[in-house]
Amino acid sequence: MHDRIVIDTGPLITLARIGALDIPGRLPFEFICPVQVRNELDDGSHAGHPDVRPPWLAVEALRSPASALAMSALDAGEAAVIQLALERDIAWVCIDEWKGRRAALAAGLRVTGVLGLLGQAKKHGIVSAVKPFIQKARAEGIRYDAVLVAHFLEAVGE
Repeated sequence: MHDRIVIDTGPLITLARIGALDIPGRLPFEFICPVQVRNELDDGSHAGHPDVRPPWLAVEALRSPASALAMSALDAGEAAVIQLALERDIAWVCIDEWKGRRAALAAGLRVTGVLGLLGQAKKHGIVSAVKPFIQKARAEGIRYDAVLVAHFLEAVGE
């Protein structure tokens, strides 16, 4: 798949909510996030949400600010994820939100999300099944398109 992945706030929170925050750290990839994502996670923690601070996540500062166009269309974390990937010549980003995924694809990046990470975890033998994580996500109020989930489960043999 890829060696380095720039990850956004949403997937980190989802992974924490479904009890899978340890999984990316067991995958053969390096995960980094921009300072803006770390700040969003910290703001959430200060507001009473769970503290999301996985030891496998490296935080890096942008060399230059995200473009005004990106900032007008996306939240600060998504814009910074795309900017960091472009600055560091990292092909892959992990974004779940539709607008961020579209912007990343438009910028020439490859996109994965929580489902993609779970699929990689199954492929690498880290988990035996992904369906329980999807069920937990649904129980937590996290919505995935039913057709997408059906295709994904078929692709991973479940």
